[in-house]
Amino acid sequence: MSTSAMTGSPPRTEPAQDPPPPRSTPSGKRTWRQAVRRDWQLYSLAVLPILFFLVFRYLPMIGNVIAFRRFEPGGSILGEEWVGLRYVDMFLSDPAFWQVFRNTLWMGLLTLLFCFPVPIVLALLLNEVRRTALKRFVQSVSYLPHFLSIVIVAGITMQMLATDGPVNHALTTFGHDPIRFIQEPEWFRTIYVGSEVWQTAGWGTILYLAALSTIDDDLYEAARIDGANRWQQTWHVTLPGIRPTMMTLLILNIGTFMAVGFEKIMLLYNPLTYPTADVISTYLYRTGIESNSFSYAAAIGLFEAVIGLVLITSANQMSRKTVGTSLW
Repeated sequence: MSTSAMTGSPPRTEPAQDPPPPRSTPSGKRTWRQAVRRDWQLYSLAVLPILFFLVFRYLPMIGNVIAFRRFEPGGSILGEEWVGLRYVDMFLSDPAFWQVFRNTLWMGLLTLLFCFPVPIVLALLLNEVRRTALKRFVQSVSYLPHFLSIVIVAGITMQMLATDGPVNHALTTFGHDPIRFIQEPEWFRTIYVGSEVWQTAGWGTILYLAALSTIDDDLYEAARIDGANRWQQTWHVTLPGIRPTMMTLLILNIGTFMAVGFEKIMLLYNPLTYPTADVISTYLYRTGIESNSFSYAAAIGLFEAVIGLVLITSANQMSRKTVGTSLW
């Protein structure tokens, strides 16, 4: 008999097994439950923003049903009776609506045409400034108007352009008669767009300067070695570098094309300037709040929202196909 049999061999022990790996999707990614369980502190930060959008953005959409129902103050919140497309036919056949619709298109087009490229140009110019103190001073002066209340901006605009204001004093100094800027319809679009450029250009410049800081300096060095001047470097290096930011902001601006600033127009316009100043948002206010035609105003607002949805969706698709950048 062998020695091993006499003394007896020690029992064999199985090697310790590792705990089973967490369940995952076939692609190797964690499920959303596992992600929430692991990073619940981060996800909890999104609770309040989600509640805000649910309460103040999505739940009010239920009220759009009164565009197809007759609503009376004090009655049912969802309207009294179904009227179908009656209010849609009313505003489509209303000449006053088409006038404010044209004004909205003009105002939105002018705002997009001037307010979108100005921050890009200002950012490119500041990017060429080498004196840090001068650059910071110009940045501060340009973006501080963004933090002013719209009421203050409208008040400054009206005081500057008043009949006895500084602008008319300068005109009379050069022998020109005073101009009633605030009362003349043909001046309103210029006043509105000019105040928008003054108030928003600096803030948009910050976004583009942040995008400019991410461009690799080696690209400029390679362009200089190839003999490119400053303009060619800007065209072939700088602008392509900030193109994703430009397209994102352009899509967002197109999405709000129809939602021209209600507050500023409301503070600046008057019955004399209605032919050029009255837009859909102010027309909705007068029709819905002042005249208590809530169903009619809801139909117009729904029409405006549908146009905005079509615009932002079309702009996103075109941007994806042309430059490969999109919001979704």
